[in-house]
Amino acid sequence: MLDVLKFKKPDTALANDADKGRIRISDVSIRFGQGASAHQAVESTSIDIEAGEFVCILGPSGCGKSTLLNAIAGYTKPTTGQVTVDDVKVTGPGPDRGMVFQQYSLLPWKTVYENVAFGPKMAGASRTSAGSVANTFLGLVGLKKFGNRYPAELSGGMQQRVGIARALANYPSVLLMDEPFGALDAQTRLMMQESLLDIWRKFGTTVVFITHDVDEAVFLADRVLIMSAAPGRIIEDVRVELPRPRSPEMASTPKYLEARQFCLDTIRAESRKAFAAQNA
Repeated sequence: MLDVLKFKKPDTALANDADKGRIRISDVSIRFGQGASAHQAVESTSIDIEAGEFVCILGPSGCGKSTLLNAIAGYTKPTTGQVTVDDVKVTGPGPDRGMVFQQYSLLPWKTVYENVAFGPKMAGASRTSAGSVANTFLGLVGLKKFGNRYPAELSGGMQQRVGIARALANYPSVLLMDEPFGALDAQTRLMMQESLLDIWRKFGTTVVFITHDVDEAVFLADRVLIMSAAPGRIIEDVRVELPRPRSPEMASTPKYLEARQFCLDTIRAESRKAFAAQNA
């Protein structure tokens, strides 16, 4: 296990409360189905994530990464154990947790502006207040000029930026991201990674980011949590010793390469186990 710098919350964070966003996953197991057809997706997993941390979760295909994220979001209920956010047990979705999916999941009949304003309106904000929030976050993701466009008129990267703005519009203490850049081309993906880090630096929310891309995880994260082959559990907690702000040039530095190789070796070993189990 790599041992590196202790996490420090971004100094420039705009979050309302710098102490919000602490996640505790306590001995969580998640099982689907009953009897012989039951599937153990996650097993005896415990994680502590501090307020403002950027954490990436890696693991072989089918290891339960998304299932664990859905437990934090409140979409999936643990079979045993519990998840808390700021010491409050998660029993369902809530405005304190924003979610960004791989598929953009925008409302196609609403404009970009209306998509971002929708959350605050549903939370009880006035039309004027919701509009102000929408403009603020569209400006944050560089899309304020596109507020009157419809999602189908935007590129994939732009749609995902709208998705991020929409997820942040309720001022969540936690931002959950399930392979949000997986469908993008390599160049757009890199630009989105840099844009996300800039937003995180300014906003200061806790980020839990699922990815299958080791380079993406090392570039983005304070910590990379690596899950075992199914049933998934955390087997490594890699703290990434790279200064911030991050830049693509860091990919050639010894610290980056060390963390990358460690993650690759661990993932490769777990993927072999998963492949062997599937062919047993």
